[in-house]
Amino acid sequence: MARDVTDLTPVASRDELVAWLEAGNKPSEAFRIGTEHEKIPFYLSDFAPVPYEGRRPQGGIRALLKAVQEKTGWEPICDGEALIGLFDETGGGAISLEPGGQFELSGAPLQTIHETRAEFDTHLKIANAAAVQNGIGFVSLGMSPLWTLAQTPVMPKSRYKIMTAYMPKVGTRGLDMMYRTCTVQVNLDFASEADMVKKLRVSLALQPLATALFANSPFTEGKLNGRLSERSEIWRDTDNNRAGMLPFAFEDGMGFERYVDYALQVPMYFVKRGDTYHDVAGADFRALLEGKLPQLPGERATLSDWANHLSTIFPEVRLKRFLEMRGADAGSVDHMTALSAFFVGLFYDSTALDAAYDLIKGWSAEQRQSLRDGVPVQGLSATIAGRRLQDIGREALAIARLGLKTRARLDGAGADESRYLAILDRRIETGCVAADELMAHYKGDWAGSVEPTFTTCRI
Repeated sequence: MARDVTDLTPVASRDELVAWLEAGNKPSEAFRIGTEHEKIPFYLSDFAPVPYEGRRPQGGIRALLKAVQEKTGWEPICDGEALIGLFDETGGGAISLEPGGQFELSGAPLQTIHETRAEFDTHLKIANAAAVQNGIGFVSLGMSPLWTLAQTPVMPKSRYKIMTAYMPKVGTRGLDMMYRTCTVQVNLDFASEADMVKKLRVSLALQPLATALFANSPFTEGKLNGRLSERSEIWRDTDNNRAGMLPFAFEDGMGFERYVDYALQVPMYFVKRGDTYHDVAGADFRALLEGKLPQLPGERATLSDWANHLSTIFPEVRLKRFLEMRGADAGSVDHMTALSAFFVGLFYDSTALDAAYDLIKGWSAEQRQSLRDGVPVQGLSATIAGRRLQDIGREALAIARLGLKTRARLDGAGADESRYLAILDRRIETGCVAADELMAHYKGDWAGSVEPTFTTCRI
């Protein structure tokens, strides 16, 4: 998330929290596509991690941000005296830092995948120009392949300091998630509560398919880790109170109210007042609603608090005023564009959405969880309801392609958005995903070294 929300409107009831989510409803002609993607900076000279304040003449992450700012004219985002991001005040997106220095673009809300691809290309051209002048490159994988947690830099962001202290109390992999993983996610709209529920169910059920198709994190600390997506495995024991497959979303009565009730059960991390993050980790949001938060007695909730709290919940698909698909590892530009194309194809045509729902509606909560648990290792070989995920993926991909063709959003050459699915066609037909290709190199021409990833997977 690039910037914390700063809406100071007081909120005092559950109904107001529900209404805030419901305000995300919009007509289909107003649907947009928002893509967020992370990448890992490294020094070109020796593949070393890049700290915030560089210990080298070229500088570090702060110098990189300043160089990007000079090229874009975007406004600074600061945490105290520290420059921690940039934003386009005209609505063109934002750049932020994840805890370990992962460099994230939160893309603008766009109308087509063609625009998404152009946004990728423009951002990377600018970011790489700024990086190279500082002796820095970017590698795009689901997890940093070489460095230990102790070697990984720490960014000067107050909210991350709070999370870093809290994570070891609630799981074994939270710090790995924060500091060493990278994702790409697509954020998509809904028209009504019923539309939201159908899209949430489809996307939750198919998130393990996204994990398998986009698996790209087979290395940890210079060695094979035994999985196709270590990033996905890490989420299985990060903080299970705020992560997972949301089985309640498939139960009768699911809607905005039910999600609010779920979110209210998730412990808080912080309350932001002015420029100060108050550590309330483990506290109950309902106490803040009532002005009874022990750490801030008398302080009452605002819409900022609610929006920021929702941003600290990490299920496989997250509901805010849109839906966030969170199951994929980062990768190449073609790889990351394909994620957006896949879910737009499923979601933004009603016939495609109905077909996708028919594909998953018979799966039980136990089957969905078993698939999610198995897919970091098994990938497209995993099964559900007696079917291989590879075969389900073939069917889902055909549905997405039809949805994109029906949308008929053409580029300047007259091509529709389905062309961005080509990389997924190859993965489905061969059963070979990015992680498989990397492991083959490691066992072959790389002779057991992961250092070539910094060249091969440089973005």
